[in-house]
Amino acid sequence: MVQLHKYSGAGNDFVVLDGRTEDVSGFRSAQRIAELCDRRSGFVAADGRVGADGLMILTDDPDYDFRMEYYNSDGSGGMMCGNGGRCIVAFADALGLQPADGRVFRFVAADGPHTGEILARDGDCKTVRIRMIDVHTFHPALDGWFLDTGTRHFVRFVPDVEAVDIEKEGYQARWDPIFAPIGANANFVSVDPDGTLHVRTFEKGVEAETLACGTGITAAAIAAALEYGGISPEPPAAINPFPTLLAQSPGAGRSADADFAALKPGGTIRYDIQARIARLAVDFRPEGDHFTDVYLTGPADEIR
Repeated sequence: MVQLHKYSGAGNDFVVLDGRTEDVSGFRSAQRIAELCDRRSGFVAADGRVGADGLMILTDDPDYDFRMEYYNSDGSGGMMCGNGGRCIVAFADALGLQPADGRVFRFVAADGPHTGEILARDGDCKTVRIRMIDVHTFHPALDGWFLDTGTRHFVRFVPDVEAVDIEKEGYQARWDPIFAPIGANANFVSVDPDGTLHVRTFEKGVEAETLACGTGITAAAIAAALEYGGISPEPPAAINPFPTLLAQSPGAGRSADADFAALKPGGTIRYDIQARIARLAVDFRPEGDHFTDVYLTGPADEIR
């Protein structure tokens, strides 16, 4: 019998399988994935939580420490999951896999190569930092921004994320014709006086709000730099790196080229992110016509 594992990345939870040592071929069908992830009748974890936001399979790869296969709860795949990426690094560590370089895992996902490093351990919870892909696609869309951070995202800035009817507004943005035929995840972001971003995400493939979305959090951080023309000091500080951010009007004179040009070339930008139940951090650097050195850091918990 195939052993099912359960992991949570900032509340974003996954069924995880070891495809190196077990026959998991029967777990790649959309029907089987949907059954396991069903919130009423799916896989029951040790903490009693039923179902999951997605399913992941760790497999061998000749050029990397491992390969990450990710599927949404409806069985759709072909995209990256940032919280899943952190969880599968924690899973690889729990399985006893050793990075080829002794410290940093190199793995490949649907969007390309990544690295992952465990920064801290506290029982079954590990703090994991993964490198995301460079972000080349970003432009104004509707009343916000469209970005591809390994998965397609729409980001809208609002005064208070708690006031957003995310099931209604998230659904509308996710299915807006401008993003057809694939659609986009919908993220709503508000900013604290200290610069912390509060992010809520309506995820396609799950078709509901999730407790966190790693690629969405990454998109929100980069969109914030574009939205407000922010310049972060070096080294990145935990305090608000955008002292005039709250005084500016979101969307005023929005231009991807102009806003990107306003960023400090080579300067590392950091945002602290508050998801629904956990805090994360995103670091990145504008370089040429894209963003590079994009890192997502946050918790990855094994649910026993």
